[in-house]
Amino acid sequence: MTPKIDFHKRKVSLMKKRSTALMLVLFLLLIASVTLLAQRNPRGTARFEKNGQFVMIEYGRPSLKGRDMLGQLEAGKTWRMGSDKSTTLTCSSALSFGKVNMAAGSYSLWLRKRADKSFELVINKATGQWGTEHNVTDDLASVPLTPSQGTDKVEQFTLNLKEAGKGGEFQLLWDTTILTAGFTLK
Repeated sequence: MTPKIDFHKRKVSLMKKRSTALMLVLFLLLIASVTLLAQRNPRGTARFEKNGQFVMIEYGRPSLKGRDMLGQLEAGKTWRMGSDKSTTLTCSSALSFGKVNMAAGSYSLWLRKRADKSFELVINKATGQWGTEHNVTDDLASVPLTPSQGTDKVEQFTLNLKEAGKGGEFQLLWDTTILTAGFTLK
């Protein structure tokens, strides 16, 4: 005798499995879109190469939109230096900013306001964190930045790396503010 197959139950079971799979796919798409939309500002890259060695910075590029962002930063406070995900510096060899020596690798960069028009570059050993998650216990060092005023207004936050002297120069440009620090590759 052949067992009786209940086609209706099989059809209902198959439909439940398909709808569960569809719901799971939709849920994963929702999570992926939220993650992608969280990075609301464009990302930028600055790169410097010399003698087969490189320094690269990857960062978020917010716009001023009529604000004075660096002026609003309180003295003693640290800012993510860009937007969204923290700014990351990667160097292929040892790097030094004056007396501050860094091994090859990746670091996050932050900006600390010391006083009005006085800033320092904060180098942090942790990377990949959201830009508001600065952990001071992971700070490697701070480097004083030399301020100057540009003649043209820079609307979108910009970081540059360019050749200077025996090495290179880190530049932060925003509004008419220019902050710089020299570095050398070892």
